[in-house]
Amino acid sequence: MTFRNHQELDVTVVAVAPVGAKVEVDEGDGATGFIDQVKHPSWWDESVAPARVGDQMHVVVLDASREPPRFSALERDIDIARRLRGAGQ
Repeated sequence: MTFRNHQELDVTVVAVAPVGAKVEVDEGDGATGFIDQVKHPSWWDESVAPARVGDQMHVVVLDASREPPRFSALERDIDIARRLRGAGQ
């Protein structure tokens, strides 16, 4: 699967580390990405549980050129991506 910056995806957490979570794209033929801990809502809101294996979430691609691609589960990043896509970028 080829990712594009600002693309929205549904993913499932497949591994968790102190620095973030590895996720697999739902319906993505095994394609994976990474969510840095600061790009998960639990980093900013203590009432949100940290990522756990099996968690499903909606994300946006922040950097498709990295290996693995970097995603964000923050609503503000998803909102920014929507605005950028709406502006034709």
